[in-house]
Amino acid sequence: MHRRQGRVNAGLLLLLYQISQVGLQNIPSVTLGVLALNIFLFLNPVSPLHEVCISVHEGFYRKNWQRLLLSPVHHADDWHLYYNMISMLWKGIMLEKKLKSVWFAYIIAVFSVLTGVVYMMLEFMLVKILDDPMYEKNCAVGFSGVLFALKVLNNHYNPGRVSSVLGFQIPSKYACWVELVAIHLISPG
Repeated sequence: MHRRQGRVNAGLLLLLYQISQVGLQNIPSVTLGVLALNIFLFLNPVSPLHEVCISVHEGFYRKNWQRLLLSPVHHADDWHLYYNMISMLWKGIMLEKKLKSVWFAYIIAVFSVLTGVVYMMLEFMLVKILDDPMYEKNCAVGFSGVLFALKVLNNHYNPGRVSSVLGFQIPSKYACWVELVAIHLISPG
């Protein structure tokens, strides 16, 4: 997990372009704050990725709990940031208007911590089920878990919609699960 320095961050530039196309005035305050925090921490990380990522070993055994707060807002590279923040932009616009800013901020905070806890639980289960201690060392960063939870919430508030996943039309209530499997197959880890 090393970010390459000294190169043009095309993903970051494209993200900033997309945000400008939407217009800052059209982005609700919490959503804009989440975007700004993630961009700021991409440009000025708290620590190197291997010191903020969440794993069973670091989070549970070493009791390094601040990683639950840091891992969701750090990204492996500019394209990881781009895809996560574009998804956040659209989900945030839809959900924050529906839920109102205070409740949406609370949901983002809770989902940010809980996704790290769920990640550690799943990795711990893999250690036990597969009898492979390497799963304790798997370390993750990024906002994807929060986005997955927001997608489920968005599907709850907007039932009956259809989504296109890899060109297939799927009811939105199942699309997030199909996307999760597709992402894992396309980009494991």
